[in-house]
This record gives sequence, C-alpha cells and structure tokens, in this order.
Amino acid sequence: MFVKSLMIPKLKSIFVNKGNTVQDALDKLEKYQIDGLPILEGDIYIGMVTRYTIYENFFKAGIDKDSYLQQTKVEDIATHSDTFIEGEEIFERTLLMLKDFPVLAVVNEKRQLLGVVTRYDVLEQFQSAFGMHKPGVRIAFTSVETEGRIARLAEIAKQMHEQIISLVTFDETDKLVRRIVLKIEKRSNINKFIKKLEESGFRILDIEED
Repeated sequence: MFVKSLMIPKLKSIFVNKGNTVQDALDKLEKYQIDGLPILEGDIYIGMVTRYTIYENFFKAGIDKDSYLQQTKVEDIATHSDTFIEGEEIFERTLLMLKDFPVLAVVNEKRQLLGVVTRYDVLEQFQSAFGMHKPGVRIAFTSVETEGRIARLAEIAKQMHEQIISLVTFDETDKLVRRIVLKIEKRSNINKFIKKLEESGFRILDIEED
C-alpha cells in the first residue's frame, strides 16, 4: 500500500501560507485540535509548524507574548523543511518516519503538497492489518520456512470453513522459522482447527479471543 492511499488529501488538509503569523497557525491548531500544519508558498511545501515549535521558539524569542504571536511569521520557525514523504512511498516505512513526529507532508517530485499523513492514520492501518477492529480468535504459531507453508495454511482454513480476518507473518531470528499471527472468526470447531494445524507441523504459541 502506498502512502497516497491513506493520506488526507490537500483539499481536506489544514495548512498555513508563508507570511501568516504564528497567531494564525495557533488559531488553526486550536480550532481543529491538531498537532502540526504544513507551510506553503503557493502550492510548494516549505516546512511544518507545530505547537511544540511555537512554544519552544517563544521562550527563545526574548519578546512579549503578543509581539511574538503577531510579528513572528510561520516560516521563521518552520521545521522539517527537508523531511517529507513522497506519494509513492510504501506506508510501512512511513511509521518509522512518524516515530518522533505526529504529522508529515506528502509531496510530489516538485514538492507540491499532495496532502498529509498522521501517525494516527498509519497506526489505524496496522490495526486493520491485525484485524483489531473485528472480534475473533487470534492464533500465534511458528512454521518452518519452506515453500508452500502459507498455501498449506490457507488450504487447512478452507477445509475447516474458517473465515480469516487477518494474517500477518514475521521473520524469526532463526531464518528457517517464521512466526505467523492468524485471526479467524470465532466458531465452534476451533479446537479441531488447532489440532489440524498442529498435525500439519505448525507449532502453536498462543491463542487469544478478543
């Protein structure tokens, strides 16, 4: 999945323009209860302004609050001028970029703003990948890393008429072993399904209903 498929598009994004004051930015941050705003010069992304940078720079400014808010321009305290996401970036990498920052701009090759992506949006996608929004039974198990194991898992699920909600795999330290987390709908034949998995060489680590 690419970032552009989960970003908030520019038409629905909140931003400020070069030349706007810090007061303008703070008003929007408060009104929309968000943590950061892209700064645009025309349609070109030039940086980000956040609550943190507003407060941080106030204590460094050495002037009174009203003067700071009314006279300081957003571009004067901009951060992340060279930190942004291109629309073709895959969203898994985006989580690492958002680890220390709540919102990032998404731009094209000309640095024109396409939209924004937030930490919340990316975490929502990971929750969806794990099926966290649907009740069911989550089964964690390991499998020897051989060709056809996922296909075998799907075959067992089909034979047992299990409805798969999500399937996520992880590399183990041992490269010959893969960890798998499968979430299925709760059914009365769960014990038979587990037994069939074990008979097929899958080692069950944990079973949890949510």
